[in-house]
Amino acid sequence: MSEETQKTIVSAWNEWDPLKHVIVGRADGTMVQAPEIAVQREWTDYGFPQGKYGPYPEEMTQKAVEQMDNFAAILEKRGIRVDRPTLLDFTQTVQTPDWVQESMFGCMPPRDLLLTVGNEMLEATMSYRSRWYEYLCYRPLLEKYFKEDPNFLFGSAPKPRLTEESYKKDWWKIWNSLSEEEKWQKVEEVDWLPTEKEPLFDAADVIRCGKDIFVQKSMVTNDAGIDWLQRHYPNHRVHKVWYKEHTPWHMDTTIVPLRAGLVLFNPVRTPLQKKQYELFEKNDWEIIEAPATVLDKKRPMTFCSIWLNMNLLVLDPKTVCVEASEKPVMELLDKHGFDVVPVPFYEVSPFGGGLHCATADVYREGELEDYFPNQVEGF
Repeated sequence: MSEETQKTIVSAWNEWDPLKHVIVGRADGTMVQAPEIAVQREWTDYGFPQGKYGPYPEEMTQKAVEQMDNFAAILEKRGIRVDRPTLLDFTQTVQTPDWVQESMFGCMPPRDLLLTVGNEMLEATMSYRSRWYEYLCYRPLLEKYFKEDPNFLFGSAPKPRLTEESYKKDWWKIWNSLSEEEKWQKVEEVDWLPTEKEPLFDAADVIRCGKDIFVQKSMVTNDAGIDWLQRHYPNHRVHKVWYKEHTPWHMDTTIVPLRAGLVLFNPVRTPLQKKQYELFEKNDWEIIEAPATVLDKKRPMTFCSIWLNMNLLVLDPKTVCVEASEKPVMELLDKHGFDVVPVPFYEVSPFGGGLHCATADVYREGELEDYFPNQVEGF
């Protein structure tokens, strides 16, 4: 490839315009995190009882690396430029003046960290101490883009202090003591782990639809983080959404825009606000519900949702990558006119998610458009 074609343009306004340049993460060196306030890991059957931490088993890691490399090769064969992050030693202890954390995590899911809106790539705050320094894996790429694209805005949200004041005291202990009925009451109250001490958000809690940006309040994203995003994108409409789900993390197994006018919804996470549905209906979007996954349980050591069958990567309005075993989703998308690209990827799920999680958009063809001209009052 010539030097000219290697030059970077950063631009992406939505989740479905033709993808031309993407970052694909890496599973190498991923850790079961050392204990911290925000994270609970307990996989006793696999050698990680609560409190124990260390690298993922070598055999699991190798399978994940192979599937991620294969995914990157599939994208490259379709003419999409693929960049990869720079690994760090995730076993190391990290600290700030406020805390010491005895391990990092990894860099499989760049979608958690990087948000591309127009010509800006924004580093999210992140809400785990083990992931506070994860941005360093992507800095060599962002520095390169900055040199190559004179219009690129290299952005970073304010790094949070993540002191004990950033988390509700004993939240996990209280949650684990609740009855099922009491847990659903906390869901109705949208009572999650982060306090409002400082803005917190993961980029994977953000869905981009041109002028409209949807942000989920969750276990890693608080109201202050959503407020910060609205101030940062004053020319966009930032909508806070929340759903009936125990301990929600990220949006990309809940609302998945497939192209302008067509969206895939999670059938069991009904919204707590009717207005969330109304906005799509009022603008003539067709809402389709995802079928259940073919899995009868999560893969070993997987902390992600069972709904990773929805964790798709749209390559363009007619082409979408889907986990290769998820035939019900592939058949649904085929009926809606998509060329479905099957990608084996479930060996990667324990390392941080699915196909959408494992990528971050750098460049999608297309301009900023308004897909929701008919707004719903109060949303």
